[in-house]
Amino acid sequence: MLDTIRRGFERFGFVPVETPVFELSDVLLTKTGGDTEKQVYFVQSTGALKQSDAGADKRPELALRFDLTVPLARYVAEHEAQLNFPFRRYQIQRAYRGERNQKGRYREFYQCDIDVIGKDQLPLAYDAEIPAVIHTIFRELAFGPFTIRLNNRKLLRGVLGALGVADDRQEAVLHEIDRLDKQPRAEIEARLTGEGFGLEPGSVGKLLDLLTGHRGDARGAFAALRRLDSNPVLVEGIAELEYVYDGTLALGVSEKALQVDLAIVRGLDYYTGTIYETLLDDHPRLGSICSGGRYDNLASHYTKSKLPGVGISIGATRLFSQLLELDLVGGRGSVAHALVLAVEPALAAECARLAAELRDAGLNIEVYGGDDKLGKQLKYADRSQIPLAVLYGSRERDAGIVKLKDLRAGAAIREHDVPRGDLVTRVKQLVG
Repeated sequence: MLDTIRRGFERFGFVPVETPVFELSDVLLTKTGGDTEKQVYFVQSTGALKQSDAGADKRPELALRFDLTVPLARYVAEHEAQLNFPFRRYQIQRAYRGERNQKGRYREFYQCDIDVIGKDQLPLAYDAEIPAVIHTIFRELAFGPFTIRLNNRKLLRGVLGALGVADDRQEAVLHEIDRLDKQPRAEIEARLTGEGFGLEPGSVGKLLDLLTGHRGDARGAFAALRRLDSNPVLVEGIAELEYVYDGTLALGVSEKALQVDLAIVRGLDYYTGTIYETLLDDHPRLGSICSGGRYDNLASHYTKSKLPGVGISIGATRLFSQLLELDLVGGRGSVAHALVLAVEPALAAECARLAAELRDAGLNIEVYGGDDKLGKQLKYADRSQIPLAVLYGSRERDAGIVKLKDLRAGAAIREHDVPRGDLVTRVKQLVG
């Protein structure tokens, strides 16, 4: 899965970056603090502990990264003068969070991120490209039909302004909108019209109808938005969302796989424009399997430069564990395409040459060591889910052939006597 994601990122010209697992705690905690601080693993060496016990000056405190965004921000700020903007990077590395281990939640997990970072400005064409990357990857992963949902945070702010929601209440209202797919609509309406919000029932109904009534109908959504009382933020948000939607379609993503969804919100403070969520159509309970969006200034804590960016993240470990549980992914227990058996000790060198020849042709080949009986060797291959076994003894040598045993369930033909010169071609045919 990680190899497929990596290929998809590189197909669009993203370059790999790796950052240290350690960051200065001051750097990590400038992003959010609060609840995040409770999940950060702080790190101290035995040498630093001895220095502390001896009363020596303490070194800067280190911590394990909890995502890949903060390290990216620090990296871009640190190397700003050397980077070529727009800077396109992907990062596939582990992150760490000190939370209770449970289904789908782990203390150590893989994140797969891409971001495009601009200097001073970043054209919307990059916002349109991100869904095309997602589409390429998940189509190749073949987990089933999926939908990429698009929205725009400016547009949401503009809609709330057009319906008379004051600026100082908008963030709280967006927080409630973000619950639309998780809680009954009636409960959300009751809170928005009740104490603390006090919005007019008619305005709340109109708002929720607008946000949920046009899924799968992008043109209808744009037409409904234009019928609202206009304001500059709304006009800009509509224009941005329409540009990204049309630009993504132009990159080959089908209308069936791309949906304008005015009800998605994402992080309340971080994203400032385009936002994305990706769902598996047949498994909506998994929630978003790939999400992200546009942010105005990636590295504001570390540099005075304006560095706008857009990106997405795939929580690979969580996604894979859920797909495994649903029996949507599987695979052989071994990466080997074939196992070369130890048939006769006198032919061990020739068997090694067979394996080298197959490896040179791009195949993954394992060689069985020792002199166990063939039954035990075949049992090992079967338990390891290696598709083919290669047998080469004196009988095969004298006949100028190599015997291939197909160990896969349902194989139409179990044994193949292959001319020695055709071995590579035949193994490739059999393993597909």
